[in-house]
Amino acid sequence: MPDPVTPAGAGPSAMPKIETREEVMFFDTDCGGVVHNIAYLRFIETARTRLAAKLGLSLQEMSQTGLFPVVVRTEIDYRKPAKLGDHLSVRGRLEEFEGVRFWCGFEIVRDADGVQLITCRQQLAMVQMPAGRPVRLPAEWAKFKR
Repeated sequence: MPDPVTPAGAGPSAMPKIETREEVMFFDTDCGGVVHNIAYLRFIETARTRLAAKLGLSLQEMSQTGLFPVVVRTEIDYRKPAKLGDHLSVRGRLEEFEGVRFWCGFEIVRDADGVQLITCRQQLAMVQMPAGRPVRLPAEWAKFKR
């Protein structure tokens, strides 16, 4: 049976993607000038927040509706270190979803040489605050189903 959201003959919409840029600052590093592990998560947080806006969950809308995507799991692989002064590209994408949970994938690449520094996946749940009650993902996300 065809997907009721997608016109006949048309494929699903491409999964939303985002790319942000970061410059490694002194406060991102340890005493050796290498990026501290928690700084990568801050870079990812920025990209994920902008990705959420592309999905119809802007900061303003979240604050008005009380509906928030909440991180429930993070998997991260540190492949190479970033260093003080490096310029980085953070790429994020919606990967899969069902019910109340969804996965986003991220990578951080050093701009100067294109080296992939980290890969990360995060599972999130849609939660209605202040009750902390999980809710189903927005129906309009069905257009991204593969």
